[in-house]
Amino acid sequence: MSTSPGNKPVSLPLTGRGDRSFLAVLWVIGGFYLLILGAMLVADLQFTSPGEFLRSLRSPEIRYAIKLSLISCTLTTILSLWVAVPIGYLMARTRFPGKVLIDAVLDIPIVLPPLVIGLSLLILFQTPPGRAIERIIPVTYAIPSIILAQFMVACAFAVRTLRATFEQISPRQEQVALTLGCRRGQAFWLVVLPEARRGLLTAATLAWARALGEFGPILVFSGATRMRTEVLPTTVFLELSVGNIEAAVAVSLLMVGAAVAALVIIRVLGSERIFEKLRLG
Repeated sequence: MSTSPGNKPVSLPLTGRGDRSFLAVLWVIGGFYLLILGAMLVADLQFTSPGEFLRSLRSPEIRYAIKLSLISCTLTTILSLWVAVPIGYLMARTRFPGKVLIDAVLDIPIVLPPLVIGLSLLILFQTPPGRAIERIIPVTYAIPSIILAQFMVACAFAVRTLRATFEQISPRQEQVALTLGCRRGQAFWLVVLPEARRGLLTAATLAWARALGEFGPILVFSGATRMRTEVLPTTVFLELSVGNIEAAVAVSLLMVGAAVAALVIIRVLGSERIFEKLRLG
């Protein structure tokens, strides 16, 4: 694939029937996957009617799950950015012993099965330090456990996004600010952070969307207690467990809409190169 000076993909001209046949094969292979995705969404939409959808969303349990999901995902996003900004900057701008190992550790929440993360958190709060925290603030099987479970996964995606963002920002402007008398912290706040605003928006949106869809760690670490630790993913599980498929589909469609909105925001506000680097690692 050819690229322009701005690193944007450039379409190559078709030179003959062989090129068209090659592209047709690619479209057939890729189109099969797209067809399955589209068929899944159409099936969900046809399974329920607007009346059933609204009736399901009037349920007190589902309204509680929506409210708790919005609150927990927002708090998780704030915490993720608070942690991801310094880590992303350090990983992009500094060299230190063990950097490769730390880089691998930061990706553990991305590659581990979600249930393992939930189980590890559960075990952590059975240790003496964890029990000491529990005596002050109840965490396990309470609302704080939801935020912590979401944070452990969402923050890893925010770190990767912001590291890619800081790596794309030329250090030259920062160096100029240092030569003009700024301290390193001042250069970061006045020069680097404003340049990283699109990456910050991308990281925040991605962290929020990831937190919204988190299920495994929450099920293990927080449980699925109605009107207590119930968020949208656990609502789908609970509704399916009692055979209320209509409500489960309604909540699923709500989450699909939120996911689509988040992905559109990421692509509109965020840099395509940041997103590609995040996806490819």
